[in-house]
Amino acid sequence: MTASKEIPMAEVLLFHHAQGLTEGVLAFADELRDAGHKVHTPDLYNGHTFHSLDDGLAYAREVGFGSLLDQGVQSADRLADNLVYVGFSLGVMPAQKLAQTRPGARGALLLCGAVPPDEFGTSWPSDLPVQIHGMDADPYFAGEDLDAARAIVSEAKHGELFIYPGDQHLFADSSLSSYDADATALLTERVIAFLGEL
Repeated sequence: MTASKEIPMAEVLLFHHAQGLTEGVLAFADELRDAGHKVHTPDLYNGHTFHSLDDGLAYAREVGFGSLLDQGVQSADRLADNLVYVGFSLGVMPAQKLAQTRPGARGALLLCGAVPPDEFGTSWPSDLPVQIHGMDADPYFAGEDLDAARAIVSEAKHGELFIYPGDQHLFADSSLSSYDADATALLTERVIAFLGEL
């Protein structure tokens, strides 16, 4: 009789994008839970969601990007140190800051965005595993964010950058018109493999 293999479990702090904590973000979190991981999804918008990216960004500007970043960072205070930080687009800011500056991080997943590492006063921690995902013709990702993504991966011993064909920004949110099912299936497979190896 062989013992059953225990499923590896990571504890994940996942930050939503500029349209809020949408059904698609929650569905993505559920995919990670179904794979055996514990996932926290703080709502930095206090229940607000937006039908368009422009409306969501307008709300973020009204609240203040700095305030949203602070809220995201503070949401980790009541959690363990050994987290994997995940951010969708706007949510990359708190995810990346926590990954770079909060002791004990196990990994980072940056989806549809990346910030230059020195934005948070440090280089990328070389031993911190990271995956970054984006579309090659996404106007929000293909310029400065892509340059930042390449810089991060070059500093990480275990860094991967995955580029998908297409021009959609929030392609991994199944509740939005920008959703790309094929790209999301591949992204989800890669993310779950990443979490399973930590």
